[in-house]
Parts: sequence; C-alpha cells; structure tokens
Amino acid sequence: MPETGAALFDEDQRRSWIRLRTLTTLRWVAIAGQAGAIGVADRVFDLRVELGFCAAVIGLSIILNIALHFIYPENKRLDEREAILMLLFDTAQLGLLIILTGGLNNPFAVLIAAPVTVAATALSLRSALLAGAVAVALTSFSADVYLPLLRADGTEMLLPDVFIFGSWVAIVVAIGFIAAYTRRISTETESMSQALLAAQMALAREQKLTDLGGVVAAAAHELGTPLATIKLVSTEMARELESGSDLREDAELIRDQADRCRDILRDMGRAGKDDLHLHQAPFIAVVEEAAEPHRDRGKTVSIDVTKGEAPMIVRQPEVIHGLRNLIQNAVDFAATTVWVELSASDRAMTAKIMDDGPGYPPHLIGRIGDPFIRRRRSSPDRSRPEYEGMGLGLFIAKTLLERTGATLTFTNGTEPYTGRSQPGERSGAIVEVTWPRGNAGIEATERLPALGENLRFSEH
Repeated sequence: MPETGAALFDEDQRRSWIRLRTLTTLRWVAIAGQAGAIGVADRVFDLRVELGFCAAVIGLSIILNIALHFIYPENKRLDEREAILMLLFDTAQLGLLIILTGGLNNPFAVLIAAPVTVAATALSLRSALLAGAVAVALTSFSADVYLPLLRADGTEMLLPDVFIFGSWVAIVVAIGFIAAYTRRISTETESMSQALLAAQMALAREQKLTDLGGVVAAAAHELGTPLATIKLVSTEMARELESGSDLREDAELIRDQADRCRDILRDMGRAGKDDLHLHQAPFIAVVEEAAEPHRDRGKTVSIDVTKGEAPMIVRQPEVIHGLRNLIQNAVDFAATTVWVELSASDRAMTAKIMDDGPGYPPHLIGRIGDPFIRRRRSSPDRSRPEYEGMGLGLFIAKTLLERTGATLTFTNGTEPYTGRSQPGERSGAIVEVTWPRGNAGIEATERLPALGENLRFSEH
C-alpha cells in the first residue's frame, strides 16, 4: 500500500506538534510550586533561604513566560530546536534553584527529571539524551557545590554522605528510567496512531471502490431494459420505414425511453445509487473477489470449500480488504502455490490461508499483527528484497478483520520451523480467520429480496 505510506506524517512534522502554550503553562505551574515551597520553608520551618537569589532565578522564568506571551501567538508550535532550548532553560533554572537551596540535601532535587521526561516523550532521541546529560551534570554539580540550608539558630541541615550519594544515584536512575519508560510508551503510541491512520485510509479507499462498484452495477441493472427497448424499436423502424400510425407510436416510444435513460443518468450523477444485490454474496464469492488482483502474479491461488456449505455473508469493505492483504502477503512469499480453504460449521466459519514459502520468522510470530515490525539485519528477505518488513499490511488486515468480529491466528505449517520453502506443500505461513455464525459475525441473517428497486445512498 504505497499510497498509505506516502500520506503518513514524517518525523519532522511529528516533532513540530508541541505547542508553546503547553510548555509555558507547565512553567507557570513550576513557578507557583517553587515560590510556594520556598515560602513554606522560610515562614513555616524557619529555614534561612537566600530569598533574593531564589527570587531572581524564579523571576527569570516569569520574565521568559511574559516575553513569549507577547512575542508569539498562542497557537505557536515549536520545532525541535526551539523545544529543546525551552526544556534546557527549565532544567538549568531548576538546577540553579537546587544549588541555592541545599543541593541534594533538598528533597525536591528529584524534580530535575521532569524536563527530561518531557523531552523523552515529545522530542527526538538526540534531544532527549542532551536534556538527560544536562540534568545529570547539574545533579552531580549540586552534590558538591551548593548553598547550605540553615535553621533559625544557624545550624546547617546536612544529610550523611551515604544519603547524599544515595540521592545522587536515585536521581540519576530516575532520569534514565523514567525517560526511557516514557519514550518507549510514546513511541509505541505514535506508531499505533500512524498504523491506525493507515488502516483508516485503506478502509476509506476500499469503501470508495465498493461504492463505485455499486454505481456501475446499478447503471447496468437499470439501463438494460430501456436500452434494449431502444434497440428493438430502432431495428423495427429501420425495417419498416413507412408512413402510418405505428411509426408514430414507435417514435413516441423511443422518445419516452430516451427520456427515461436521461433521468436515470441524472439521478445517478446527482446522488448515486447502491445496488442491493452487492450487499450480500456467498462467502466463496467474496474471497474470490479479494484474491482476484493476485491471480496473475505467477503463483497459483487455489480456493476451495473443504467443509460445509459457503454461507451468504454481508459484503463489507473490511472483509474484502483484510483478506486481500493476507492473500497478498501469502503470494509475496509463496514458492509456487497459495491455498485458501473455506469451512463452515454450526458455530463458526473459517478462512485458512496457507502457502509453500519459508513461513514466518520464529522471532516475530508472537508479534505478528503489531505495526512497524522491522526485520533483523542478519536475516534479510532475499525472496522479496524490496519488502521493508514493517508489518503494516498484516496490522491493517488484522485490524479491519477484527472489526468484523473475526479472530486471527498466525502459525507456520512446518514443525519444527526450517525457514526453507517446500514448493507444492502446505509448509509455509498459515493464517486462520474465524468468524462466529449469526449476528456476532458477518453472516447475512436476513436475505435481501431477489429483485427490487435500487435505493439512493442517502436512504440507507
């Protein structure tokens, strides 16, 4: 699906989604917290804090926020460089405030990990590492160089050296662990969002194709009779080109039928009509439609009903596109043949897609269906060198089919796994798609009438 990949946002676009207002709001919260903590320490606990220096450091953040408010609009979005500079300022400001209030003797020193967490969540790995390095450097510096916290009687509040070292280790570990954890979660969330966008685009494309097929079928259905009448009457007129009442009646009939054709075309052009017969189809017919684009690719695609009778199902774009992706994947890796076996029982109906290719890589079987799976460099795919191995096609197929109530299982036909093609044998990858019978699945529980007037799209 190259058109899907082209529509996804690139890295620079994704990294330019941070709003300036978000960071300034967080800074206002930090300013309020810093001022409150210093006020409580001075008024409640009678600690001697360098209020002048602390007020100057906090004032820098206030001045920056006010300046940014007047310089930039509220909808300003920061690029990578602007965002990391903002976060580095916050890290430096917080580190300087920690140095002025006891260094690592200050229990709030752990908050220096906050800007690093934001960088790891929203920025590139390089920017996150830079923010983390600055935070670790300031933490290490504040362990030795700081203004002591003094009680009202002038005695210094000091933690034992072992606790200072433990605080330093805890903060460094927190910076690394929290940043790595949030980055992993944000990366997976971003990948899933991009993959779901690709799935939605694929479904929209399939829906357009389905609607187009309905329009074409409706045109053929509704224009068949008038066109046949026109042909019949014109033939009679050519054969019996004589004056008389019959000729006049025939001319009037040709006129009426031409008007009817015009009205039909006008209605279809304005609103579109949907062919009711395309809403339902035999299970095997839908699978044949899904496999049709891949029958001329040099591989044999065999479709058979192995158990029961193929039921009538609702012809959904999700089913067609999902099965088409699975069959495409099988054809891509098959040596000679792809088998699609359909079966139906009282409780479920199943489509099993098998090939005689090398099968799924063992280290990826448990992750099949996840988006953006990369292959190991040590095991390139020689059978399909242009294939990037991102797993997006299988993810789209799995997502669309699960929306219809299906359950998918992925296995290999050969046990133990050999990783070699065995032409003509069902030894490669196996995908089994199972739907429950009845209302929970895709089965057509109510048969549509065999004939009837097609409805406009807006009527159903």
